[in-house]
Amino acid sequence: MQKFAWFILLIGLVLFGAGAYQYISGVIGERQATQEAHELLATSREENKDVDRDTLRQAFNPQTGDTVGLLSIAKIDASIPIIEGTDPDELAKGVGHYDTTKFPGDNDQILLSGHRDTVFTRLGEIEIGDIITVELPYGSFDYEMVSSKIVDANDTTIIRSTAPDEELVISTCYPFGYIGNAPDRYIIYAKPVENVKE
Repeated sequence: MQKFAWFILLIGLVLFGAGAYQYISGVIGERQATQEAHELLATSREENKDVDRDTLRQAFNPQTGDTVGLLSIAKIDASIPIIEGTDPDELAKGVGHYDTTKFPGDNDQILLSGHRDTVFTRLGEIEIGDIITVELPYGSFDYEMVSSKIVDANDTTIIRSTAPDEELVISTCYPFGYIGNAPDRYIIYAKPVENVKE
C-alpha cells in the first residue's frame, strides 16, 4: 500500500513538473516573441519612413512561425505578439494568424486565434465599442468590436471571405475557466473604425 502511495505521488510530481515546464516555456516564448515584434516594428518605422504603405504591404510576405506584429487591446491592457500560423508552436508564443485569411488593408477577413489560458485570459472583458489595434510593419490598424458569439469547437464556418468588407475575427476556446479541451469557441467580430458607422 505504501509503494502504491509513493507511485501515485511520483506520477503527480511528474505531471506537475511537466505542466510547470510547459507554462514557463510558454511565458518565455511569448516574451521573446513580444520583444521580436517591438524590434520588428521599430526597425520598419525607421527604415521605411519614406516608403508608402502599398509598397510595404506588397513586400510583406511572412512565413509560418514568423513574428509579424502586435495585437493591442487597451481595455484589457494587452499587447500580444502576432505569429504567422496557428499550430501549437505558434500559439505557444502569442496570437496566431490563420494563413488562409488576409491581413489588414486587404478588404477581407483577418482571423487571429489564441489560447484562453495564456494570451486571452481576459478576452471576455472586451465589449462592443472597444478598440482593437493590429500593428504590422506596413501600418497600424484600428478595429471596433461590433459583436461576439459562441460556436462549437468544430465549427469552421467562421473562416470565410468577407470581401470587399474588411473584418477582424478573434477566436479563443470557451468557456474561459474550463479545465481540459474546451467544447466551444468564443468569437469576437470587429470592423475597421472608419467603417463602423457607415
